[in-house]
Amino acid sequence: MSESSKNPTAEQAQKLLEEGNARFVSQYRLTPNSGLSHVKETAQYGQQPFATILSCSDSRVPLEVVFDRGIGDFFVIRVAGNVVGDNETGSIEFGVEQTGTPLLVILGHTKCGAVIAAVNQTPTTGSLTQLVGRILPAVEKAKQKYPGSTGEELVDKASIENVWESIEQLMVSSEIIRRFVGEHKLTVVGAIYDVETGKVEWLGEHADMKKLLGEHR
Repeated sequence: MSESSKNPTAEQAQKLLEEGNARFVSQYRLTPNSGLSHVKETAQYGQQPFATILSCSDSRVPLEVVFDRGIGDFFVIRVAGNVVGDNETGSIEFGVEQTGTPLLVILGHTKCGAVIAAVNQTPTTGSLTQLVGRILPAVEKAKQKYPGSTGEELVDKASIENVWESIEQLMVSSEIIRRFVGEHKLTVVGAIYDVETGKVEWLGEHADMKKLLGEHR
């Protein structure tokens, strides 16, 4: 039986992620649940992921590698800028409600191209304009909280604010996620991946989670 099928709590699930990232950074990967036998096991018995993760589509953030995990361990939603729209919300709801993951991680990262585009107000075309527009509130909050920040520092601050914005948007738009959090069946945390060091910084829960739950019940 794989670790991912032992019904961990949210705390245990995050610990598995922390331990896996530590192995990745130390270059001592174990690559659990990565063999053909596990492919066959998950095909026969279905998926039992222990975490749902919303992350950026950036090719430098391969989740199973970064967290040293394998097949069937994560229910993954990837979109440029780790923003939350209808499709992302529906996918997250599926991961939480249908596969039963106790932990939801909203994972941003440093040097994010979508955040850089929002910070620099880079002209965009097509649907990318709408996507980058979802990040602009995070940029404005970063400017207000950290006046004088510019360049890469502002991008990093905005990336953190964008994680919080994504959590807020999810809580506002999803009755299912609010219910699972309110019933203590789900923990939602933010995190930032450093594309230079490989380390994940855990940001914890949203400071206004109780308020977000209360306002939309």
